[in-house]
Amino acid sequence: MHIVTNMAAIPSPWRARDGRTGARSLAHTVWASLKAGRPKDTVFVTNCDPDLTMGLVLAGLIWPPARRPVAAFDLVLRRPATAKARLLHVVKRALLARVDLVINLFSDTTGLAEVYGIAPERCVFVPFKVNLSPSEVAGAPRAEDYVLCFGRSLRDFDTFFDAMATLPLPGAIAQVDPAELQRHGARFTRPLAALPANVRQLKDDGTPRAQRDMLARAKLVVIPVLKSSIVASGISTALNAMRLGKCVIGSEGPGMSDIFSTEVLTVPAEDPAALAAMINSAWHDDGLRQRTAAAGLAYAEAQGGEAELAQRVVEAVAARFSRR
Repeated sequence: MHIVTNMAAIPSPWRARDGRTGARSLAHTVWASLKAGRPKDTVFVTNCDPDLTMGLVLAGLIWPPARRPVAAFDLVLRRPATAKARLLHVVKRALLARVDLVINLFSDTTGLAEVYGIAPERCVFVPFKVNLSPSEVAGAPRAEDYVLCFGRSLRDFDTFFDAMATLPLPGAIAQVDPAELQRHGARFTRPLAALPANVRQLKDDGTPRAQRDMLARAKLVVIPVLKSSIVASGISTALNAMRLGKCVIGSEGPGMSDIFSTEVLTVPAEDPAALAAMINSAWHDDGLRQRTAAAGLAYAEAQGGEAELAQRVVEAVAARFSRR
């Protein structure tokens, strides 16, 4: 099997655990993929690129000789929220429903089926990776200074602020960039001057080190996600926090309550009272917090980094398409 992909971490040649092997070609556009994908045993594997995925599906419909199986990894999909998005949604749904394999970072595919017509039997779950290197983890500061709400994608800052406003605990968020939050679909409707008195902004220069240091100084890391999420919003933040030995509290939904059990504490999405109660419990209950952090650390350590994730993608693709 010949893999044509934009995922450079997939090695060439690739090798599955059962001994199957094949070639890998890199391509980042539809045209480059089609040229590289002339061998009939080709599978297109796209990484975090819905446009490339849909372009390859469309190319196969327009010119059937170019048709090859398409496996899409980590499609970042959302419910259409604007008039323009709803108009485009008809086309996106028609194309994405034809993808042969969708490799997800979550197992609850209800939203994918409902919104994009992606059948559950076309989906497979693989665990995500930790984005911190061992040296970055070893060099991280050690503190338990605040309850940190972190991230951007579909984050529900309003619920976090409402929860923290009822608690006598120190809270924190990264320095706010309103345009970035809007672009990532976050809900942040409070003016900065109206944040709860116990929630402060932390300096953030946008570097991985700044993220690491903010996470490393937290006693709890909160990842509140909007109910509308149909993918694993916040999984990268969760795994980085776990790898740093932090207790994570997340919203129930894809990529959280469907793949974790004792590794995180979950609450219903968009429920400030439930979130406040969980934050209060985890802050004061050392046993609960430490057990959760230890389970999360073990999970994160087991997932490895970029190479291990790429191998999981290879295994998923080989299992579905490679001739034995």
